[in-house]
Amino acid sequence: MEPDGNQPNSPNRSTIERFFSGLSECIFESKLGVADVQLVDYLSDMLLRFVRVDAIHKVRRPNGRPATEVFQMLCEAEKRIGLARREVHRHIGDFTLFWSGMYPESLRKLQTHQSPDGFLDYCRQGKRAYAIAAEIEGGEDRPSSDVLHQLSDQFEMCAYGLREVRREWEEGNSGGDGLLIC
Repeated sequence: MEPDGNQPNSPNRSTIERFFSGLSECIFESKLGVADVQLVDYLSDMLLRFVRVDAIHKVRRPNGRPATEVFQMLCEAEKRIGLARREVHRHIGDFTLFWSGMYPESLRKLQTHQSPDGFLDYCRQGKRAYAIAAEIEGGEDRPSSDVLHQLSDQFEMCAYGLREVRREWEEGNSGGDGLLIC
């Protein structure tokens, strides 16, 4: 039997994949009591995807330039149908969850700039986007509607868990008593 690259201890998984998976499992399962493997896997996969800046800005406007603000992404989502619409709304959910959880301090800066996103509630928009994506049938290779519904329903808890992931990551890298050193 071939080793599966998606299994936690698979030799085909990169170091960063194992890092995000292990850290997410530790925080969500041990500290927060979230024993939902699909949800935790989704969150660690999202962190891995967003390591690449081009993945953060994957939604494109008609001129080919990336939609870098949620407001722009929402406009693009309204122009799409079917799976394309689902993917843009899912991305809006991921984008807002990532920034709300990992870098909430950056959202405060939006309010001081002249950006349409300064007027948006990232939590509300993320929950709404995941709920819309969940209502559009995805297919076998896409996240299930159940996971997207959970992300919508538990957005705040997921954002809190991602803040804890960041905190643990920073403490572990600074030589503290963090879990990364254990």
